[in-house]
Amino acid sequence: MNTRVIRRTIVIGIAATVFVGWLGNATFAGEAAPVSAAPKLDTGDNGWMLVCSALVLFMTAPGLALFYSGLVRKKNVLSVMMQCIFLMCLMTVIWAIWGYTLGFGGDAMSPPPKWIGNNDHLMMRGVAATWDEAKQTAVIPMHPTLTINRLTHMLFQGMFFVITPALICGAFAERMKFSAMVVFMVLWGTLVYCPLCHAVWGGGVLQYMSGGNPNAAMFGGGALDFAGGTVVHISSGISALVCALVLGKRLGYGSEPMPPHNLTYTAMGAAMLWIGWFGFNAGSALNASGLAASAFCATHFAAAAGGLSWAAMEWLTRGKPSVLGTSSGVVAGLVCITPAAGFVTPMPALLMGALVGVVCFLACTSLKSRFKYDDSLDAFGVHGVGGTLGALLTGVFATRATGAFADGKPLGLLEGGSVLTAQIIAVAVTWVLAIVATYVILKVIDAVMGLRVARSEEIEGLDFSQQGEEGYIFI
Repeated sequence: MNTRVIRRTIVIGIAATVFVGWLGNATFAGEAAPVSAAPKLDTGDNGWMLVCSALVLFMTAPGLALFYSGLVRKKNVLSVMMQCIFLMCLMTVIWAIWGYTLGFGGDAMSPPPKWIGNNDHLMMRGVAATWDEAKQTAVIPMHPTLTINRLTHMLFQGMFFVITPALICGAFAERMKFSAMVVFMVLWGTLVYCPLCHAVWGGGVLQYMSGGNPNAAMFGGGALDFAGGTVVHISSGISALVCALVLGKRLGYGSEPMPPHNLTYTAMGAAMLWIGWFGFNAGSALNASGLAASAFCATHFAAAAGGLSWAAMEWLTRGKPSVLGTSSGVVAGLVCITPAAGFVTPMPALLMGALVGVVCFLACTSLKSRFKYDDSLDAFGVHGVGGTLGALLTGVFATRATGAFADGKPLGLLEGGSVLTAQIIAVAVTWVLAIVATYVILKVIDAVMGLRVARSEEIEGLDFSQQGEEGYIFI
């Protein structure tokens, strides 16, 4: 990256940070905002959440890194791995400095309705441990409503911030500049992920709450999203489609064979994602409770059903089930159940997994073939489509029987609840935000520094042209 590009990148980053700070309508005070009395620390809950944090990080690398790198050509295997590992570093730093406070800062329940957090936790203020000089002891701030400390909550949520942009990489694999990818992810994480995170999980205008959310009246009372249907999968999947369309097709796409170079990587990556997803979904109960067990079961059942139904579709249409198809079906099942994991019982989870396996198979074959877009690794077909279906089916199958909410009100359509309306609204809002923001970000970056590698670099492969390395050396 030359000096001019570095200067422009810094300017873009500063402008985005200033804009988001203004959007949050908050000022940086000298002391942390006071909080009400918090529950006592439960070491079991805190330990469980730390394990779940590690499991979610495990999903990005080695899980997603192997899953995606096996699907590209061998000349691009390291570029995909580098994107995943680099984003583990980059997004962690952003989360520590300003991402967490934009997602979870401030008293979100007080009017006016907010789409973004304030600066209460800027640079880990009110999160990191401090020393109490008067008592001569270390103080680790507690989360105000949970039985874990604020640091643990920050770590767990930060792992979602790491993996979500990494999912988008599947759409522009084999053709995007590494430098452009870096700037895009900084801006996308700040302007797309953080607002959605706050709106859905930080008490904002899209969150469903026991007893009602006064800020969500205009959005159907708030939507259910247990572990990231809107925040993670729809946002990344729809943004992935925009990336694929704006960057255009890979050289030779549709006229040259581009088979996966190593399906053993992909199969192992899928298995790692399956294991890590238990931290993703069961951990979103935010304690070691029966709700966590229910989410764990729903996650496992949906993944199994998704793998079977995708394999069955291949068997029926092509005569043979493939390891790629079965692995993709497992991931589709996991994506679909994510928004519903803590709100549905085991048998609806099986049905959701079976349905999404069929729908995502058609999205990655018939739909993709019909419209001829080059979503390299089917990020849109699995995460965008699967996440949308999961969010909508949550509004059908969600039940109070899981005990996720104390008020005992009917939730899903099947038990007479009305949350399906809010689910539709939340999906629409997420689609619009992801499309508009991603398109604008890409166009600005393209004008400033360019998005796509040179033709000669794409032919040579991104491993060498972007990282100066080769994944395989044959002697």
